[in-house]
Amino acid sequence: MHKRIIFAVAAVMVALMLICGCTGTTSDPTPVETQQLRIATTTSLYDTKLLDHLTSIFEEEYNAEVLIVSAGTGKAIEYGQNGDVDVLMVHDRAREDAFLADGYGTDRRVFAYNYFVLVGPESDPAGIKGMQPEAAFTAIREAGMADGSDVVFVSRGDASGTHSKEKAIWKGAGFNYSADVQGSGDWYQEAGTGMGATLTMANEKQAYTLSDIGTYLAYKGDLDLVTLVDEGDILLNIYCAMQINPAKYPDTNTTVAKDWINFMISDDVQKEIASFGVDQYGQPLFYAAQDDWEKIGVPQAEVKDPIA
Repeated sequence: MHKRIIFAVAAVMVALMLICGCTGTTSDPTPVETQQLRIATTTSLYDTKLLDHLTSIFEEEYNAEVLIVSAGTGKAIEYGQNGDVDVLMVHDRAREDAFLADGYGTDRRVFAYNYFVLVGPESDPAGIKGMQPEAAFTAIREAGMADGSDVVFVSRGDASGTHSKEKAIWKGAGFNYSADVQGSGDWYQEAGTGMGATLTMANEKQAYTLSDIGTYLAYKGDLDLVTLVDEGDILLNIYCAMQINPAKYPDTNTTVAKDWINFMISDDVQKEIASFGVDQYGQPLFYAAQDDWEKIGVPQAEVKDPIA
């Protein structure tokens, strides 16, 4: 009798467990596989920590693992051309256009912009403060090439978007970069490094350099350099994201690449970009592109239209 009671109680307990789904044999959800996204990015987006901030949000929302390689735009484009990544994030419109025209990328979307600034020692030995960028470059070159001068300009020298902008300013000032600037004397030195490292080198040499404002603000606390030139249409700096063309590279993770680009132009992330850095630096390191497409001269579709 005692045994029958024990068996009866056990049977009831098992039945209750099955009804409640407590056994875990049939109701456990199938684990969702983590997606992996590979991004090649310009150093300024990485050095400012903007991507660290945004990837943490994306990884949680999309169950993804984001792998980032940071390099100058030229090197980042090489990663894209080799099919080594899923998404390319750079800031050099001419090379972006060529990348798309050659079939390496698709679906460019502009998500942010800021401005370049010319920084240097507070003593400003070339006397460039408040000049237009082209006039400032001319003054630095003249002062640097003068006998006994201690004026130095440190260039990225790495085929980055910043280096391309620097060369555009030299051209606007009337100089042939390879003939009149590069290799023209000790006053002009090439760092061959990212923006943060270039700022550090310029600081050590008490030299001038061209920087995006975001990276300069992020490093400002460790620098003696000050902003001397910050106005001029040529200083506009626009950032875009493109997915690597799956027709050329079938192994590209197209789904998560599209998710990332659409994430970057979404309302919520545009707000994150616009507010990033304000608490720490008193101003944003980047401006959201969403409502400023006319101001920065890009098609509305490149700023607002999600990728299907």
